[in-house]
Amino acid sequence: MSALAHEIEVRGVPTTVVGLVRPHLEKSQPPRAIFVPFQLGRPFGEPDDKALQRRVMMAALSLFERTDGPVILEDFPEEAPGRLDTHGWKPPFQLPQAARPANNDVEGWSRKLTEEMQLVELHYARAVAQRGRTTVGISAQPPHAWPAFAAAFLGPDKPAPPPGLPTSAVALRFLCDDLKAYYSEAAMSSGSPPSSRQLDQWFWRETLAGGFLQAVRKAGMASDINALKTVAGRFFVPAPYVEA
Repeated sequence: MSALAHEIEVRGVPTTVVGLVRPHLEKSQPPRAIFVPFQLGRPFGEPDDKALQRRVMMAALSLFERTDGPVILEDFPEEAPGRLDTHGWKPPFQLPQAARPANNDVEGWSRKLTEEMQLVELHYARAVAQRGRTTVGISAQPPHAWPAFAAAFLGPDKPAPPPGLPTSAVALRFLCDDLKAYYSEAAMSSGSPPSSRQLDQWFWRETLAGGFLQAVRKAGMASDINALKTVAGRFFVPAPYVEA
């Protein structure tokens, strides 16, 4: 977005950016930007918090009134309050605490992730039926194909991207997003909704899928394929949950 801001500005249209990663803003130096210390993916805070969203928007727009450029970077002065934790929340299903395979065990990870996804499948289907929609689907592959495709990146032979996606790195990034959405929607298929913190802690601390994405991230970061290294470092695992 910062690069786009530069391109738009040189064409005579003023811009302002709302950013979630301050070092990126400092390096790319868009003409005007406001850093918000919120959860990645939520630059305006929690859904339905209209008052906070308006304050963020007004803070960003107020930068148009400044004349002390050429680069203006401000910090939004509030933390996102977040939805309060739901007391006693647990997902509507239990997953066995399976031992993780070795990081380079392609077959082991593919098999174990398949088994866990089968336990989640009915609850995901229930969530889709209740909501009438899903955010799953950007990977251009059905869920049953995910384990084998993603686990292949733990070994030396990288699979070709499915039709419609430009590279294997992009395909893996979208698959990881789909996997997280699949589990999240299933976990919210019944009962009171959890806070985003509770949902994240459950996925990254209590599911095999979370451990799998940790292993895929490590493999990607060690790859000599620059595109794979980039997506692994930026998109697979949120910074607070990255394992050493």
